Amino acid sequence: MIRLLARRVLLCSTCLLAATSAVAGDMYKWQDENGTWHFSSTPPKTEQSFKVIEMPADPTPVVSMRKLGLEREPEFSFINNIWGPVELVLDLEDAENTTSEPPLPARFVLEGQSEERLVKVKAADPTQGFSFRLAYRQMLGPPLARLPAEVDYYPPFPLGMQFFISQGFDGDVTHKDPSSQYAVDIAMPVGTPILAARSGRVMQMEDDFHGAAQTERYLNRSNHVRILHADGTMALYAHLQPNSLRVREGMEVKRGQWIANSGNTGFSSGPHLHFVIQLNVGLAMESLPFRFITPMGGTMTPEERAVIEGVLPNR
Repeated sequence: MIRLLARRVLLCSTCLLAATSAVAGDMYKWQDENGTWHFSSTPPKTEQSFKVIEMPADPTPVVSMRKLGLEREPEFSFINNIWGPVELVLDLEDAENTTSEPPLPARFVLEGQSEERLVKVKAADPTQGFSFRLAYRQMLGPPLARLPAEVDYYPPFPLGMQFFISQGFDGDVTHKDPSSQYAVDIAMPVGTPILAARSGRVMQMEDDFHGAAQTERYLNRSNHVRILHADGTMALYAHLQPNSLRVREGMEVKRGQWIANSGNTGFSSGPHLHFVIQLNVGLAMESLPFRFITPMGGTMTPEERAVIEGVLPNR
């Protein structure tokens, strides 16, 4: 009998689990003037008070797998559920009398919202039984062999506003791993317009979570937008205000477009925007050093306690 195991490796950071998309947010409970209780996935439109009921996130896998073909020659199709490329590495483990087309291990890139038949497995000796485990690893974004040339980004808030950086590059609080080493936390009030620092496509988003705390259970409860750029880098905007997103997955956004409001959700100690440029290097998520463009046309490295000023008009 064929033995099959699909092993997923999740990419996570101190900000959120980036390799899953949560499809369940919070529920809202309130009582109207007639004493009737209401439960909804969105808060009431009136100014009346309501209670937030935290619902466990139901992660949707970035990549799904389907088994096709005959039992003696199974084929495996992989589905990319997000709006951006994902790199996969497939391998056979505990294989006995087994061969594959193509030979494994092998790397593949699945484009966003696509499905491909990637591998067929069969017995090396057809007269004998065979067994195997099919394992795969995944990483968001296209594999990049070289660093991008573009490292200058516009501040992700409107012209006329200025805020200070509460945690800069190599921050020893939460910016310790490669995926967040060159992230910046920008302290700003809840509700501040967040603008796209660069044009691109919305890969992933989450809009339904409330509350913040520096505890493990909040690691996967940060509202966020991930935007894919033309050179394969990705910008992550996180800790956003609930129900404030102005974009949708798959949407092309322009530089300076109002994409959401700043907030204080997930693993957070106070209102701020977590902003980082990331890329897939060797099946690992790494952050990229960048500079902010200044109102005078120059650039600045975003160091802790530095003040940055908005440059782009609010669209």
